[in-house]
Amino acid sequence: MATPESKVKAKCVDIIKKYRAYYFFPAQNGYGRAGIPDIIVCYRGMFLGVECKAGFNKPTALQEREMADIHRAGGSAMVVREDTTELLEAWFHERSQWT
Repeated sequence: MATPESKVKAKCVDIIKKYRAYYFFPAQNGYGRAGIPDIIVCYRGMFLGVECKAGFNKPTALQEREMADIHRAGGSAMVVREDTTELLEAWFHERSQWT
């Protein structure tokens, strides 16, 4: 049975695929860094970290720190919920207009 967060991830992947962006889900097996966003995306040379949350769940302090580090490095990072997938769509749409 799909969890609420897995449904958010599925909606995000649908948007990512629509724009033919490269993406992957980082391994969560203890060998990587904690707090990494759920989905890592590269679109037209631009980096995006997507943290998926369901309901009123909030990113952990570690996740917030990782997203801040991504911003400091010149990338983008965002939290997407089931009712805010349009933010991800808008991120792609805006960048798809750049030449």
